[in-house]
Amino acid sequence: MLRKIRILLAVVFCSLLTLLFLDISGLLHHWFGWMAKIQFLPALLALNVGVVLFLILLTLIFGRVYCSVICPLGVFQDAVAWLGKKRKKNRYTYSKALSCLRYTVLALFIVALLAGVGSLVALLDPYASYGRIASNLFSPVYRWGNNLLAFFSERAGNYAFYETEVYIKSLPTFLLAIATLVILVVLAWRGGRTYCNTICPVGTVLGFLSRFSWFKPVLDSSKCVNCKLCERNCKASCIDIAHHQIDYSRCVSCMDCIDKCHKDAIRYRHPKKAEALAAGDTQAGLSAPAQPVQPARTAQPGKLAQPDSSSQPAQTQPKKEAQSVDAQRRTFLTATGLLAATAALKAQEKKVDGGLAVIVDKKVPDRATRILPAGSVSARHFAQHCTACQLCVANCPNGVLRPSTSLLQLMQPEMSYERGYCRPECVHCAEVCPAGAIQPISVAEKSAIQIGHAVWVKENCVPLTDGVECGNCARHCPSGAIQMILSNLDDSTSVKIPAINTERCIGCGACEYLCPARPFSAIYVEGHSMHRVL
Repeated sequence: MLRKIRILLAVVFCSLLTLLFLDISGLLHHWFGWMAKIQFLPALLALNVGVVLFLILLTLIFGRVYCSVICPLGVFQDAVAWLGKKRKKNRYTYSKALSCLRYTVLALFIVALLAGVGSLVALLDPYASYGRIASNLFSPVYRWGNNLLAFFSERAGNYAFYETEVYIKSLPTFLLAIATLVILVVLAWRGGRTYCNTICPVGTVLGFLSRFSWFKPVLDSSKCVNCKLCERNCKASCIDIAHHQIDYSRCVSCMDCIDKCHKDAIRYRHPKKAEALAAGDTQAGLSAPAQPVQPARTAQPGKLAQPDSSSQPAQTQPKKEAQSVDAQRRTFLTATGLLAATAALKAQEKKVDGGLAVIVDKKVPDRATRILPAGSVSARHFAQHCTACQLCVANCPNGVLRPSTSLLQLMQPEMSYERGYCRPECVHCAEVCPAGAIQPISVAEKSAIQIGHAVWVKENCVPLTDGVECGNCARHCPSGAIQMILSNLDDSTSVKIPAINTERCIGCGACEYLCPARPFSAIYVEGHSMHRVL
């Protein structure tokens, strides 16, 4: 029963957290945004003392249930391990804890956290790692499915779905997400919770606390028959059945061992004093005396042994060839279907202006200072608190947030205005940030926060290069910081060019995004390392 309850809660938590990264409407955050804010490292960085104390108290009472229920990366590894278990049952075995590796990684993590090396912190944080996988790998698949539904529903006269743009926001972050996914899948498939008990710094901290938890799986040696079912099904590899001991620093309270034991030798309860002392001695390095292991059963006289499955005759060669042909046929049909669907979607994209001129994509200008969202306070504050979980990037309705490619701020979000601009009435990123990197602000406060200022590039301005009137930047500036003036004050018939009042500019990027100059805009935004209120 305990295992079923744990699995149900884990599925609910992981599913809703994943949907927070996939949600297009942004409505789920009003109901379930708190799930991202109770993750351990984001709560710690946001100085959310109540949540941190709650998670510590939860671990001291029930063990590492955070790792098996609340942490989405842990639940994802359990799902992969469960699939691997379908292929081969009873496949785990006890292994000693790699304490030196665990605490070395934790020390590096703490040093990087204090030094503000956000890229290393982001690589090791379990919640951020899962967030990048969901945002970069799961979200495109989800959006492609949405676009496919929108395509067919539009042809049927139903507009319940609408198309969304799917593109790679940052190639380095995308490749890191793939690498993280591959490493996690391989480790979980082969060894269950290997990553959680050797690399994850949050798992190391909670593992130290779980040694003193009140409730934990307790092994009763008087009932144990040394069948090793619990040890062979422990994905944390923390049950040593030879000594009847459990390493509670690695136990994630998944309850699999309790479910597998047919003799009721393992129960989830508070250990007695003698049991607690024995467990403490074992974890301190003092091995308890080994229990005699029962000999394996032999075949009784007069009875034939059961034939081994490996002795069965192999399948005939024609059957193997037929299966190979069927597999190739299915692969060909699947690839053809995907190609046709992709071509149909691509045909719907509008690539021309009025059916004549091809629109050239804009290129990112070379900014001296990166642009950070309103509420970030400063570049230093943002770098110290951001875990690069990509939740704000996945939920930005204007498409201006994307992961940085800079080495020190790798994967942390920054703003760019090639696909949209930051609307003054939007504070969505501040609402969803769980780590306090983007402080909550109101719409009125955002309209007065200067995150950067516009810079005019004379060589790219359309009135000067083509000799025609434009004024797009001035018409769409929400703060009225741009005015059109004569390019030649002595000639009243000369074309008008923009003049920027940097004291009124808030750096929203409307001018840069709506500038018709290609491939580089004639006006772009330069970021401020310290935001100020106008």
